[in-house]
Amino acid sequence: MQQKKVDKQYEQNTLSAHSDPLIKPDDADTAQDNTDAPLNEKVGENIQEVVDKAEQEVDRTRLPWYRASKRAYTLIGVDAIVLVLFALLAWWVHIHPVLAIDVTITHEFQENQNPWLSGLMFAVSWLGFQFVLFTAMIVVTAIIFWILHLRLEAIIIIAVNLVSTLLNGLIKVIVARPRPSAHLVDVLYAVSGQSFPSGHVMAYMAYFGLLLSFGIILFRRDRWWHYLFLIIPAAFVVLIGPSRIYLGDHWATDVLGAYLIAIALLSISLFIYLKLKERGVLSSPLEKGRHLFNVGHKR
Repeated sequence: MQQKKVDKQYEQNTLSAHSDPLIKPDDADTAQDNTDAPLNEKVGENIQEVVDKAEQEVDRTRLPWYRASKRAYTLIGVDAIVLVLFALLAWWVHIHPVLAIDVTITHEFQENQNPWLSGLMFAVSWLGFQFVLFTAMIVVTAIIFWILHLRLEAIIIIAVNLVSTLLNGLIKVIVARPRPSAHLVDVLYAVSGQSFPSGHVMAYMAYFGLLLSFGIILFRRDRWWHYLFLIIPAAFVVLIGPSRIYLGDHWATDVLGAYLIAIALLSISLFIYLKLKERGVLSSPLEKGRHLFNVGHKR
C-alpha cells in the first residue's frame, strides 16, 4: 500500500512538471522572441524618425513654388541659346579634326606640369572612368530623392543621365573626331574612342550639373548643407573640363562642345520638369496643397 502511494505521487509530480508553463522547452525561445520584438520595433521607429526629420528639413527649406518657377525659367531662357552654338562647333570640328588653337591651349595647360596638379586633375576625372560606381551613385541619389518625396526629381535624375550617355555616344559616332595624339601634345592618360564631345564633361554635367540646378531651384540657402549641396557639384562641373585638357584626353573644343550640349540638355530637362511639376505629377499631397497656396498668394 505504501509503495502504491509513492508511485502515485511520482506520477503526479511528473505530470505536473510537464504541464507547468514555467518549464516548457520552448519557453527560452518565446522569451527571446518577446525581447527581440520591442527591439526591432524600436529600430524601425528610429529609422522612420530619421526619414521623417529629413523630409521635414527638406520641406521646410523648399522655396515657394512661384519663386522656384521664376528661377528655373531664367535658367532655361539662358541655356537654350547654346544649342545652335553647339551645332556650329560640331560641324566645324568634323571638317577640321585638328585645330591650331586646340594644340595651343593644350600646350598652355600642360606647360607647368607638377605631381600635385597632375594628381588633382586625375582625381577629378577618376569617377568618370568608374562606370559601375558612377552608375551606382546616380541610382542611390535617385533613391534618396524618392525617399524624401522628391519623386519627380528622382525620375528626372535617372532620365537625364541615361539620355546624356546615349546622346554622347551618338554624337561621337556622327562627328568621328580622333583624340589628341602623342606627337602633338602630352597624353598623360591614354584612352580610346572618339573625342568630340567629351564624355566625362557630359556625364558630370548630367549628374552634378542637375544636382546644382535642383539646389538653385528648390531650396533656400539658410543651412550649411544647402551650400555644400551647391559647392561640391559646382566644383566638379568647373574642374572636369580643365582636367580633360590637362591629361591630354580631349581638345579644348571637345570640352567646350560637351559643356554646350550638356547645358542644352539640362535646359530641356528643366523645362519638362517644370511642366510636370506644375501639373502636380508625382507630387505629395502636402506639396500639392503648398503649391495651390503659393499660387493663390502670388504677388
